[in-house]
Amino acid sequence: MKDYSLTVYYEDTDAQGVVYYANYLKFFERARTEFLRDSGYEQMKLMQEGIIFVVRNVEMVLHSPARLDDKVIVRTELLKLGKVSFEFNQNAFVESQLITEAKIKCGSLDSNSFKPSALPEYLHKGMKKLL
Repeated sequence: MKDYSLTVYYEDTDAQGVVYYANYLKFFERARTEFLRDSGYEQMKLMQEGIIFVVRNVEMVLHSPARLDDKVIVRTELLKLGKVSFEFNQNAFVESQLITEAKIKCGSLDSNSFKPSALPEYLHKGMKKLL
């Protein structure tokens, strides 16, 4: 489990000054990327190896809004790990209040064929340590 901190900027909000719902997906993406760095994930290296990650499914529940200038903590946890796919639980908090939660399923693809491709062994091994 890893926490990622961010501040809500004007560009993240809608006309009412609250975070636009789709921007939580951006927050979660950044947090997953930082989480995976701990397992040896380097996006450019994977792209050079012909591997890309895609989001296959998102389940998200919005409980209450984050607002301009709020400090948001995104807590990321790897729930499942297969040879080709993996699943995360991600929760966003303002102070200690849960504001948004998501389950996000990702997959590994060959960047040329866009067909499922096994995670490189070094990355699978590194991700396994994060379970």
